[in-house]
Amino acid sequence: MGFFDKLFGGKTEQEETVKFFGQSKTVLTPIRGKVLAQADIPDETFAQGILGPGCGIEPTGKTVYAPFDGTVEQVASTLHAVGLTSEDGIEILIHVGMDTVEMQGKGFKALVKAIDNSQIVMLPGGFSGGDEPDGSAKFIASFFRNPEVTEAVRRLLQQRDGLMLGICNGFQALIKLGLVPYGDIRPITAYDPTLTFNTIGRHQSMLVRTRIASTGSPWLSKCEVGEQFTVAISHGEGRFVAPQEVLDTLMKNGQIATQYVDIEGDPTMDQRYNPNGSVLAIEGITSPDGRVFGKMGHSERSGEYLYKNVTGDKYQPIFEGGVDYFKI
Repeated sequence: MGFFDKLFGGKTEQEETVKFFGQSKTVLTPIRGKVLAQADIPDETFAQGILGPGCGIEPTGKTVYAPFDGTVEQVASTLHAVGLTSEDGIEILIHVGMDTVEMQGKGFKALVKAIDNSQIVMLPGGFSGGDEPDGSAKFIASFFRNPEVTEAVRRLLQQRDGLMLGICNGFQALIKLGLVPYGDIRPITAYDPTLTFNTIGRHQSMLVRTRIASTGSPWLSKCEVGEQFTVAISHGEGRFVAPQEVLDTLMKNGQIATQYVDIEGDPTMDQRYNPNGSVLAIEGITSPDGRVFGKMGHSERSGEYLYKNVTGDKYQPIFEGGVDYFKI
């Protein structure tokens, strides 16, 4: 998968083809400056190749140019990154700025403005830059730990009655930030919940049965406790683990929102129905006030012509629940 596909989402594995094998292609630098080897880039995400191969440039110029004739495929909402595809199929990401967490808000004004003008912030899944723990969840969390972005999220949740939702990689990011189960962006320790490798030791992609365990969140206002839904999962690191003290708090507060269940509708540790081995069969949890909801199952993967040969209710109305919250 190419650099652009990995960051913004793109072709499935079956659609991928090897490009330019045995060929030499020239890409101009997008700005004047000193070229750095990838390992020397002063940003862990890029230096480790998490987002794919590349290089860095210490700029001496002030203008960023397209390095070839092609198409602008994507512009990040923060305006700091542009995805381009050349006329012969070369894909490249131009990312302006390193050590983004340490930038103290510089370059994040567009994101802060977008959050301040929103009622809902959703973090979707899709393996942007890879899967957790070294992929998109860490990448997403690094943006939200920027001080100005953090404060924008706090204004959304604590002052403006806003909501947040994270699915799959988005759930992983919420966990890394502390937004679930704590409801705020905070430092994370070894004693906090996390999402780790599936017990089977590999990626799982299948349909699972899940049960609504609590409706204390606006996202679940159109569901009923005990109601079951068939949802798609696709992840290698979705096993929810937490110390017993944290689990006790989640149960006491009704923060366990959704659970994996067997054909009888009972929460289970059976790998056939709980494919990642999550403790207490947890598929999704909320913040204490329910405003933030994170789950592994892809509730958005639903449609009239999907899963025709599969039994169960495949339409989980969490998105309507979140939107309708603001219509009251």
